[in-house]
Amino acid sequence: MDRCLMLVGGWDGHQPRQCADRIAPLLEAAGLRVAIATDLAALTDPAQMAGLALIVPCWTMGQISGEQSKALRAAVLGGVGLGGWHGGMCDAFRADTDYQFMTGGQWVAHPGGIVTYGVRLRDWDHPITRGLADFALTSEQYYLHVDPGNQVLATTVFSGNHQDMPWIRATEMPAAWTRRYGAGRVFYSALGHVAADFDNPSVLELTRRGLLWAAGKLA
Repeated sequence: MDRCLMLVGGWDGHQPRQCADRIAPLLEAAGLRVAIATDLAALTDPAQMAGLALIVPCWTMGQISGEQSKALRAAVLGGVGLGGWHGGMCDAFRADTDYQFMTGGQWVAHPGGIVTYGVRLRDWDHPITRGLADFALTSEQYYLHVDPGNQVLATTVFSGNHQDMPWIRATEMPAAWTRRYGAGRVFYSALGHVAADFDNPSVLELTRRGLLWAAGKLA
């Protein structure tokens, strides 16, 4: 059975353990044996890293050592999938630009805090998005610095009506993407601020499919 390592920690405001507990059963139902690590030392433990199909960082902010970062990136370069959501993946380890290059983006703002916004699918033929529809979500709307090499699956548009930020009006921002990093598949969704966001069936299904794609379980 393929293994998945979920790295759960960092800032508690994103409810890392609660979110991981919502997602782990979906991965297990697809045939992945999920281990949850609350210490980044797992990345340099051969027993923890053996036989992995997928690594899921759920670790907003925090610090990662150079040795741990190198081990994580080497695993993905070698073919282990990487997938995650919201700040748990693309606001982790802010000082590590090598990590950001691997993930394809970095959070910089969520204008207006909790707002209602639309998510528009942009790649209808990808196995992650095939058959899904556009949807709305009330949560943080992430403004990100994004790698132009990403394959964008979904976007969101900023109204510019919040926090006196008219300059972002009509900005279309990637909200989900895939990319390659060496032999590894990488998936990211900006959705999933707290565990309750996964009550939205579209958010849950997009995340489930994206992680399974990264693990090589979705063609």
